[in-house]
Amino acid sequence: MTDNADPVDIFRQEAGELLEQLEAALLDLERSPNDQDLVNKAFRALHTIKGSGAMFGFEQVAAFAHEFESAFDRVRKGEAAPDPELIGIALNAKDFIRAQIENPAEADAVIGVCILADLRKLVANAGTGLPSLASVASVGAESRSAPAAASASKTWRIDIRFHKDVLVNGSNPLLLLDELRALGECRITVHAEDVPALEAMEPAACYLHWDAVLTTDHPRSAIDDVFVFVLGEMDLRVEEIERPLDETLAELAAASPASTSRPVNAPGNADASGAAEAKRGGGKEASTIRVQAERLDEMMDRVGELVIAQARLTQLAAAGGGTKGVAEEIERLTSALRDAMMGIRMLPIGSLFGRFRRLIHDLSRDLGKEIELVAVGEETELDKTMIERLADPLIHVIRNAADHGLEDAKTRRETGKPSAGHINLVARHAGAEVLISVGDDGKGLDASRIRAKAEENGLIAPGAVLSDAELHQYIFHPGFSTAKEVSALSGRGVGMDVVRRTIEGMRGSIDIATEVGKGTTFTLRLPLTLAIIEGLLVRVADTRYVVPLTAVEECVELSAADDVRSKGRSFLNIRGDLVPFLRLRELFGESGGPDAHQKVVIVAAGETRVGLVVDQIIGSHQTVIKSLSKLHADVPSFSGATILGDGAVALILDVPHLMALGQMREARLKSGNQEAA
Repeated sequence: MTDNADPVDIFRQEAGELLEQLEAALLDLERSPNDQDLVNKAFRALHTIKGSGAMFGFEQVAAFAHEFESAFDRVRKGEAAPDPELIGIALNAKDFIRAQIENPAEADAVIGVCILADLRKLVANAGTGLPSLASVASVGAESRSAPAAASASKTWRIDIRFHKDVLVNGSNPLLLLDELRALGECRITVHAEDVPALEAMEPAACYLHWDAVLTTDHPRSAIDDVFVFVLGEMDLRVEEIERPLDETLAELAAASPASTSRPVNAPGNADASGAAEAKRGGGKEASTIRVQAERLDEMMDRVGELVIAQARLTQLAAAGGGTKGVAEEIERLTSALRDAMMGIRMLPIGSLFGRFRRLIHDLSRDLGKEIELVAVGEETELDKTMIERLADPLIHVIRNAADHGLEDAKTRRETGKPSAGHINLVARHAGAEVLISVGDDGKGLDASRIRAKAEENGLIAPGAVLSDAELHQYIFHPGFSTAKEVSALSGRGVGMDVVRRTIEGMRGSIDIATEVGKGTTFTLRLPLTLAIIEGLLVRVADTRYVVPLTAVEECVELSAADDVRSKGRSFLNIRGDLVPFLRLRELFGESGGPDAHQKVVIVAAGETRVGLVVDQIIGSHQTVIKSLSKLHADVPSFSGATILGDGAVALILDVPHLMALGQMREARLKSGNQEAA
């Protein structure tokens, strides 16, 4: 966060986190309806959204949240049961609050009224009715206030004294006073006797304090709720008074003749709220990330050491001394600084997994299936950019698992399975990779059905011999679907194609493991970050290339005898296994003959291995990835480029694409052998 960050943007970010907490609490409450801690957790999140929304000028949000809170208060008091129907409507209310915050102009108040009407109907047995729903369509605080019933009204005298730095901390006293007015008939007197002379005044300090006389039928706790977020930044004194209101106001006026008062029905800080609204309407929202202070301290330490090393290097260069030791020190510090910087961008993948609980809840309702989500490894860290790009692919995979993989409850019971299907979401580190698995305990992939559809679409020749693993890859083909009917969830053959393209765009790969009647597991293999990778620098003719080290399994020498024997076959015998290989010199059209001692870099993804023949293996290389230009973005075989120490450019090989070429070559060879037989 920068010092000039827009407070409204900060509110939006914090409100998003509160809404996630609210959603998690509601989903947990559906499973544990008697857990009072979950009820309180949901209520606290909702109450915080209401108070902070009013503070930052989101009056519609505060109004809706107030009505939502009033309905949910019946649950907190044990007067209404949090059954699935109530939880479903509460989740819809949460979605409406998010829409009000993110797109205020597009949030239809009529929808909010309908949601609250449904809530009102469900808790109608609680006794007294809910507050008026008309407040949802109004943006003013006054519309939320109901006339105080004379029989239940009380009059309170409130002394409000904020600390001097309350404005610096982001609070707006005028908005809080407006919220106080919404509770009933209110008269506020401002005291300005503490304001210093102009030359002694601090621009950001608060020198005013206020006296208020409030007549309301709300309880005493409602007054505390108005100031709940700033109680540590103020002195608040509230006392009930029995004297007539006119006498109390006269006393306040006599005590402070120089003070000024605002009319009861005066609007709030309209200029400030209007400016905030205008600021919300324009400009690009900045992406922010919360970082642990320890990680920032570590990076600051590394930067300090790097500055010292740079000063030493400058001094040695001026004196003409040797710089090898300083160069090694700078290399060490640069590596540590890189690791610290990468650590700052790392987020627990649990922040992504949490979103899918709501997805499973809605899929279970829409499909009429009992589905349980089991998440493991939520503490596994991944680059923030990777997490953002993973959301859509995982949604596609989870929806397919729920729609196509899991059977309905009746079918599952007939096959000896529990009626509730399970979708397992697992994340773990494996070396320099992160493996994310989505598995179900459904019926598994039907290879014969996939083959029939592939033959129908002309993707494979009838009778072609393919392994089950090869057949399974056809589900990623554009437009491929084995669904008998097109539904609102799937069946158009678009989702899995998007999954593969997105994962390969992140330099990852997908493995499929399935067993008929047992279920299917998709495993996404991803690098830790998209910014810097460990690479293996190789040379082909006079050009250097980088192979991502996470894909490298081993390096072997291509002897002259093997080179001669492999002409026309392009296969190596690696400890009894035939591994297809590609001659990069031929693939990239390099002129001249190969070096005398060629090397083969064996790259692997799952159980698939392909060899890449190069002239020389130079060694490991810290690779800072640069995207290719728009003109070269669609060039196959390359996923990016990097700049070497001598200023030359080295292309980064697209291993999944090269492996696909190797598999095609292996398939052609198998087909030729079958025809010869």
